[in-house]
Amino acid sequence: MKKTTRCILHSAVCSALALGAGSVHAQTTEKTSADIKLERIVVTGSQLPRTDQETPSPVQVITAAEIRASGYTSVSEVLRDVTANGMGTVNQGFNRAFHGGASGISLRGLTLGGTLLLIDGRRMAPYPLADDGQRSFFDLSSIPFEAVERIEILKDGASAVYGSDAVAGVINVILKKSFQGTSLSAESGTTQHGGGTTTRVAVTHGFGSAASGGNGYISLEYRKQEKILVNQRSGEWTRMDWRGVGGEDLRPGAVNAGVSLPRLTTAYLQIPGSSIDTAANFAFYPGCTYAAMSTSQCRYRDTWSAIQPASENLNVLAAYNTQVAAGWDLNLNAAVFNAKNQQIGEPQAIPYGSFGGNIAAGPRQIARLVGAIDNFTVPANYPGNTLGVPAWVIGSFTTGQPYTTDFDTTSTRLVAELSGLLSGWEIKSAVGFTRIETKTEVTNALNPGNLNIALNTSDPARRFLLGGGNSAAVTNFVSPKISNKQTSELSFVDASAARELMKLAGGPLSLGLGISYITKALNAPNSKESQDGSMATIVAFAEGKEKSTALFAELAAPVSKSLELAAALRYDHFDTYGNSATPKFGFKFSPTPKFALRGTVSKGFRAPAATETSDAGSLFGFNGIRDPQLCPTLNADGTPNLTAATNVPAFCNYGVPYLQGTNKSIQPEKSTSYTLGLILEPVKGWSTTLDYYKIELKNQIVSATSLASFNPTDFAVRASPQQVTFGDGRTGLSRVGPIAYVNAPFVNANTTATSGLELESRYQFNLTQYGKLTAAFQYTHTLNYDITVNGVKYKLAGTHGPAFVGGNTGNPRGRAQTSFTWEQGATSVSVTTNYISSFGVTDPSLGINTCADGTRAFTRYFQTVDAPSQYCKVKAFYYTNLSAQHQLNKAWTLRLSVTNLFDANPPVDFSTYGSAGQNPSSSGTGLPYNPAMHQIGAVGRAYSVGVNYKF
Repeated sequence: MKKTTRCILHSAVCSALALGAGSVHAQTTEKTSADIKLERIVVTGSQLPRTDQETPSPVQVITAAEIRASGYTSVSEVLRDVTANGMGTVNQGFNRAFHGGASGISLRGLTLGGTLLLIDGRRMAPYPLADDGQRSFFDLSSIPFEAVERIEILKDGASAVYGSDAVAGVINVILKKSFQGTSLSAESGTTQHGGGTTTRVAVTHGFGSAASGGNGYISLEYRKQEKILVNQRSGEWTRMDWRGVGGEDLRPGAVNAGVSLPRLTTAYLQIPGSSIDTAANFAFYPGCTYAAMSTSQCRYRDTWSAIQPASENLNVLAAYNTQVAAGWDLNLNAAVFNAKNQQIGEPQAIPYGSFGGNIAAGPRQIARLVGAIDNFTVPANYPGNTLGVPAWVIGSFTTGQPYTTDFDTTSTRLVAELSGLLSGWEIKSAVGFTRIETKTEVTNALNPGNLNIALNTSDPARRFLLGGGNSAAVTNFVSPKISNKQTSELSFVDASAARELMKLAGGPLSLGLGISYITKALNAPNSKESQDGSMATIVAFAEGKEKSTALFAELAAPVSKSLELAAALRYDHFDTYGNSATPKFGFKFSPTPKFALRGTVSKGFRAPAATETSDAGSLFGFNGIRDPQLCPTLNADGTPNLTAATNVPAFCNYGVPYLQGTNKSIQPEKSTSYTLGLILEPVKGWSTTLDYYKIELKNQIVSATSLASFNPTDFAVRASPQQVTFGDGRTGLSRVGPIAYVNAPFVNANTTATSGLELESRYQFNLTQYGKLTAAFQYTHTLNYDITVNGVKYKLAGTHGPAFVGGNTGNPRGRAQTSFTWEQGATSVSVTTNYISSFGVTDPSLGINTCADGTRAFTRYFQTVDAPSQYCKVKAFYYTNLSAQHQLNKAWTLRLSVTNLFDANPPVDFSTYGSAGQNPSSSGTGLPYNPAMHQIGAVGRAYSVGVNYKF
């Protein structure tokens, strides 16, 4: 193939790199091929400079022009549409997630931990709050939009080049290296159905020039996005009353199969232990009555739940390039990214009857159960208590104020690079420091102990009134703000050298050698309130340090005009577990300019993170268990005997919290990857690639709770004995204390194997005087996604599994993107349609094998009847974006865009647990839609207009 004209598929990249076929061809009209000196570039997935960006590995490139044409205003939104993005992807729409405030993508569905994200080819410190309290990743939503030059996505294992985490691939966000003049841009938009108004302004100023000895630029960008509330949207996916098809009414305040005494906007009281069927046992504050409550007439509207949180970004970047000596260049880069986000959840419930206490857990301490209150009541003389006896309370704290978490994250990046020639070697060296600090503030959280004091005090000035009218001092006593700070740091020093060793028939034999040293430090404690157990917040904490050293080598051998061979080898040493050696081999065979065959085979690994090996833990709910010590007697059919004198019925099936612990002997996950692809250019202007991939990931780090051999009682931590009621009606002290929590470790257990096909095709039509039309198509199809647990293989492609890995986002088989871009003179118009295939609601790896099980495993909409058959699959989803740009003159450019042009609604998904719309009457059930896959459908049609002025 002719390197002077070849630029299959990613022709836009060539122009971005000053390697466009047109510009090179123009040179050949005046110079001979011997006179042409092609610029050498480094492509993601290789450390060696080359003149052809088509390496043996498949690389997708999203140019700055394509980013602008997307109609989006953030990098995370752009990458969300990548067809290789699969199971485990997360965004900011997942309320009360462990990774709150951040977003990331999961190439090949191998979770966030298997996708490495780089900025300018360098690592960033991971977000301090790990996904599920386990998987480290960098927050895509914090990356500046205006400064992005292009994004390169390597869809192949790359640990041999980059080390840990590059199991499924690499995303390399490349920022502008230089800029000439001054650019001002502004855009604003909103959604058709309300909320989500977005404003973005940016200014970039370049100074100096290469001729003057130094040049650089400074860029400032500000973006603000308003929240979108659930009550601003309508459609089947927002429906919470499903009685018409046999389901439950989960609207706030409604009675249903799971909730006989719903929480209301006003609290009400009950005689302890009395029958819920007798009105005389209840006392209501103004706003509802027993008769109205019992018939769901005290429903209220959810005014707090957000399907899209409010966010705000302020980014400052500066870059400076200068020649420090003949042939030696110094590049300095500094950046500060600030991102503010908010998550809003359901109001916390006032303890009903009794309070089991909170798990007090945190760094450098042994977890324990604290703060249990056997009888959570208001006294007989409490205002509004007409029952004449101490009474239980049913209600939401602060009468419906939402539990709100604000995230304020500042990312700092400082990098210095020195490159030049030394004795025939191309030398590159760099030193860098990155730091991410996340501050969190929680409001409207409940301190149960303080509330109990404030409800039972005899001092009217300190009493908390359920009917409202409380002073700020009393409110702050029972609901103090929770503030916390987490940090993540990464420093690196690296150096590499490359040179041509000899001439081969197809070009120079090139060798690259390098060394790197990386340190990481994670200091992510949970709040002091969750450490002492006084308040219930998301319990996830991690503290740890890591040092790693690596040596690597790479060889590129164009053995003939038609055959290129490549090899890489990397050796990493981690002070946490030991060593990893990862090789990679690749080839590209190009017998004609119209056809090429490429392929790779490589090893990869993911080193255990501090969240898995150091001082760390996370609290989660899993399933109900039978306590064999407090419920030992079974019926003949194996079910608990609830009337046996030896049994305490309350502990025959009850939910206990699980504290995910670490395992210092954990080993890295290890992968083997294969790719094989065709590159076709049958006619001028039409390029196509078809690639097959296969990845097998062994030693997957998972919670021990996922093993069939796991017995929770073997890991149980018990509280002190307490007063209980036995099956024969007796009351007394239990023989042993109930299980407070289950302390589960991480283990190397599962194996995941996935394979698929990826097709990309692009053709440019010449419309003569009507301009040109570029049509592009991308399609990723998962052939298999198999996970082996306890020696049993489960086929999960097209299902909702594995729900226990990556946030239960669903596992669709196919994703596609079709785009048409018309350009004529100063005008361009782009239309892009995205497709996500349907997938089932089952997860065989969790024993969820039927539609009925799948629709009730994580939601409560169908508890007593099976869901209608049309909900056994999450329907396919299509959405279209439109954008247009017109350059008015050399200085002014106008942009218009409409995302989700046809206002497509997200399909109903009863098996996901990551949605918004937290409902207090349904124990935390969210709306039946999947934000990880279908968030743009929940946002709906959105418009924006922008302008750019350059001088």
